[in-house]
Amino acid sequence: MFKKSLVALLVVGSVGAIAAQAPAFKRTVLQTMELSIAGREAVTAKAELPAEVSSGRHTHPGEEIGYVLEGAVTVERDGQSKTFKVGETFAIPAGQVHNAVNGGTVQATIVSTYIVEKGKPLATPVK
Repeated sequence: MFKKSLVALLVVGSVGAIAAQAPAFKRTVLQTMELSIAGREAVTAKAELPAEVSSGRHTHPGEEIGYVLEGAVTVERDGQSKTFKVGETFAIPAGQVHNAVNGGTVQATIVSTYIVEKGKPLATPVK
């Protein structure tokens, strides 16, 4: 009985540890700068998408101009999708619902500059 309980506990604990280590989308703000445009700021951020991970549907309170540093990312918006590879750029209008998906086998890294409304969250999740 003790052996069965111990084995069950180890299996459950291992599954929990694996789930806790699941790769996730990560956005790191590198720089924020006030602009000469009243009420706007520029934010530069690095987004890291491990293989088979997406950012989740979201919007920004301003424009996003992105550059793919490594891997490839598929941007889904308005019912369409387009894949961008290393060295390619993309732009997303303010308030447009979109999702970035890494369907590849290696991490994708993007550096984006956002021209956004000052004081608002950089991204807002959308269901």
